[in-house]
Amino acid sequence: MSRRSLQEKLAILSDAAKYDASCASSGSTRRNSLDGKGLGSNEGSGICHAYAPDGRCISLLKILMTNFCIYDCSYCVNRVSSNVPRARFSVDEVVHLTIEFYRRNYIEGLFLSSGIIRSPDATMLDMVRIVRKLRDEENFRGYIHLKTIPDAAPELIEEAGRLADRLSINVELPTDQAVQTFAPEKKPQQIRKAMADIRTRKDSTTERTYRGRRAPRFAPAGQSTQMIIGADGSNDATVLGQSTRLYSSYKLKRVYYSAFSPIPDSSASLPLVKPPLKREHRLYQADWLLRFYGFDLQEITGVTPDGNLDLEIDPKLAWALQHRGLFPLDVNTASKEMLLRVPGFGVKTVKRIIAARRHRTLRYEDIARIGGAMKKARAFVTAGGWTPGALTDSAQLRAQFAPPPEQLSLL
Repeated sequence: MSRRSLQEKLAILSDAAKYDASCASSGSTRRNSLDGKGLGSNEGSGICHAYAPDGRCISLLKILMTNFCIYDCSYCVNRVSSNVPRARFSVDEVVHLTIEFYRRNYIEGLFLSSGIIRSPDATMLDMVRIVRKLRDEENFRGYIHLKTIPDAAPELIEEAGRLADRLSINVELPTDQAVQTFAPEKKPQQIRKAMADIRTRKDSTTERTYRGRRAPRFAPAGQSTQMIIGADGSNDATVLGQSTRLYSSYKLKRVYYSAFSPIPDSSASLPLVKPPLKREHRLYQADWLLRFYGFDLQEITGVTPDGNLDLEIDPKLAWALQHRGLFPLDVNTASKEMLLRVPGFGVKTVKRIIAARRHRTLRYEDIARIGGAMKKARAFVTAGGWTPGALTDSAQLRAQFAPPPEQLSLL
C-alpha cells in the first residue's frame, strides 16, 4: 500500500470525524497568550463554528487520530469490517497540523477522537502524548476536547483530564441491550464506570487540602457524551429518559444526539431506513426543555401515543396545542413557570418580561420588542391591547405552524 501524504490523511480523517458530535468549548477555564508566553487562547466563551467580523471561519480542528479500528460495531462506518479508505496520523503530525492551523487563524483549538488500534491503552497513550506535546512542548493554550476510551487504564484518563479542557466518553446507544446487540465488544458497565470516575475526579478538584490548596485542574469544561439515534428501535421517550439519567448521574455538560445513517455494507440486522435529521433536531429541543424550562419527560413524550416527538412542530408547541385549556396567559400576571411554557418565549425573553412588568403594563408590541416570537406566542397570551380571541381554540391553529402536505412523486 502506498504511503499517504499528510493532505490525504487530513482529507480522510477529518471526513471520518464528522460522525463525532460535540465541539463546544463552553465552561472551560480562561487562558490566553497576551502575556507573550505560550501560543493560542481559550476565552471560555464556547464555540464550535463561528465567523469573525472579517468573514473568517473560526473553529476547532476536528479529526480522528486514525480510522483504523479493531472493533466491529454494526453502526460505525469505521468498523473493522467496513470497506473505507484508512489512514493514521502520527503524534507529531497531529501536533504539527494543530499548530499550523492555529497560526493561520483557521482554528482556536482541537477536537480529537480515534478508532481503536492495537488496544484501548495503546490508542489512549498516543492521544495523551499528542495533548501532552501540545501543552508542554508547544505551550499551546487553546481549547482541547478529547474523546476518551472507557477501557483505557485509569491513569491515562487521569492524565488526559489534566491536559484537556473537556473529556467525553460515548454511551453509544440508548439502551444496554442495543449496545450488546450492535456493539458486543463494548461493555455498558465499563462505559458508566469510566464516566463515574471522570465525575469523581472532576468533583475532587473543588476540594481544598488542609493548607487551603486546590487539587490540580481536571477537565475544567466537564464531560459530555454522544448517543447514536436510529440504529436501534428505541423511541424518543427511551432516548430522553436515558439522557435525563446521564445528566443526573454524571453531571454532564451535554448529551449529543447523532442521527444514524446506514452505510452501503451495513449489517442486515440494522434498520435500513435513514431517520430524518429533523428527529435529531427535535431531540435537542426536547432536551433543552427538560433541562431549562421545567418540563418533565412524560409531558414532552406523552403528546404522541408511541412516545416519539412530533416531527412537524417543536416539542413546546406540540405540548401547548395539547393543553390549550391552560391558555391564553396574561403576560402581566402569569408566573415565570407558566411563561416558560409559552411557545415563542425563551428563558431570556421571560426574564425580560418579568423585569419589565414591574414598572409598566406590557403591551403586545412591548413583548415583540423584548424578544418574544409573537408569530408563535400570540395565540397563547394576552397583553395590553391584545387578546387572541378564538385563535387559541382554532382547529386550524396547528396548520399555521406545521409544514403543508406535499404531493409525493410517482417516479
